[in-house]
Amino acid sequence: MTYAVKELFLTLQGEGVQAGRRAVFVRFAGCNLWSGREQDRATAACNFCDTDFVGTDGDGGGKFADAEALAEAVEASWGAGREARYTVITGGEPMLQLDTPLIDALHARGFEIGVESNGTLEAPPGIDWLCISPKGVNVLAQKSGDELKLVWPQADIDLDILERLDFRHFLVQPMDCADGEAAKTAAIALAMARPKWRLTLQAHKALGLR
Repeated sequence: MTYAVKELFLTLQGEGVQAGRRAVFVRFAGCNLWSGREQDRATAACNFCDTDFVGTDGDGGGKFADAEALAEAVEASWGAGREARYTVITGGEPMLQLDTPLIDALHARGFEIGVESNGTLEAPPGIDWLCISPKGVNVLAQKSGDELKLVWPQADIDLDILERLDFRHFLVQPMDCADGEAAKTAAIALAMARPKWRLTLQAHKALGLR
């Protein structure tokens, strides 16, 4: 399988339970909820995405001929040493491309694999840390994992239904939008009213990281 990668880079995880952890980010191109084109945003199934996942022209991006080639690029980005190797597979929607050969190739190089997905496609086995971030009314196919991260506020979200899902951690994150202060207030209010949820922030943006 050929993998289309928008960008691949070494950074610190900026949000969620794994925040602050050194990681190689692999951002796959493409998503099943939005084309990535601004002219399509208003009618997209997810219209608040803050990420460029179109094409393969980002830093470290490109088309990788097979799982071994992509895993080698992840290893090269990490650099020397095998201690605490960690990679985050994201997008776009990573489940459109993530498969068993890539998971096996990364594990063979000593990487723990984290994935962030919108949850509309089932995850393959072998992922070490699975974060699902639900998007509006789109039906979740993946109803279990390590972390459920809710970008807030969103219309058409039933919190009672989400809280019955099989996740270890429930996080609420203010939406990065034009009215960011109102989003922060809403996220704080949710966490205060429903103690199952913990507040998470996008620390990488505050710190100027990618």
